[in-house]
Amino acid sequence: MRVLVDFTKMNGAGNDFVLIDNREIGLQLTTEQIQKICHRQRGVGADGILLLRLAKGNADFGWDFFNQDGSEGEMCGNGARCFARFAQRHLDERKALSFETLAGVIEARLDSESVTVGLTPPQNFRIGDRIGTSSGELEIHSVNTGVPHAVLFVDDADTAMVSELGREIRHHDHYAPSGTNVNFVQRNGDGSIRVRTYERGVGETLACGTAAAAAALITAKLDECGSPLSVRVLGGDDLAVAFERDGDAFANVQLTGPAEFVYSGQIEI
Repeated sequence: MRVLVDFTKMNGAGNDFVLIDNREIGLQLTTEQIQKICHRQRGVGADGILLLRLAKGNADFGWDFFNQDGSEGEMCGNGARCFARFAQRHLDERKALSFETLAGVIEARLDSESVTVGLTPPQNFRIGDRIGTSSGELEIHSVNTGVPHAVLFVDDADTAMVSELGREIRHHDHYAPSGTNVNFVQRNGDGSIRVRTYERGVGETLACGTAAAAAALITAKLDECGSPLSVRVLGGDDLAVAFERDGDAFANVQLTGPAEFVYSGQIEI
């Protein structure tokens, strides 16, 4: 039996999501339902779906996050900022809250449309891997900022072969079996960077928060950049990535950027 479900559409730096308060209705979405809701012609249209649920531990809430293709995601930086603003409406407009993800508990601070989320500690840095591709052997760096990311530096992000090469690297044997998100990063003369991202389960998106963090941390490691580092995403917004550094290690990684309500409605599921 089909039911009408209330939803809210949000975007964080152009990365868009459908959010549903699932605490009482208990939706168990199928892959087909997720794909239909995210379809930009036959559904609401989104890069992913975020379900607000009761926490299993001591956090304020929990989330269930699904990519556009129906796969479950561990973490999403832009989604986390949107989720925090959505959850804030259910917590007396408090300015700080926490929620459970598959990557761990995320802490968020809210200031109007700007939200700062603390990312999980970065893991599995790999610098200077040489990967064979259809474009020849490439030097690629990688780090897990909640989800795995590969970072490839390019001279011009506008001309990068994001769809073709991104898809190839995303499925490369070097990153098997789970694959990786792929980031094409351009260093700017003012110390900032530009990033275009090919995301697992979606393709190229206008922004990816954990990608911005991965690109910033790899850049900081290679170029000895200070904190915070400004990251321009494809959607045109600037995200700020702040961090603390102790030798080669990074801690207290913070991602700050916009989280905007677009509209609310009902969809038949």
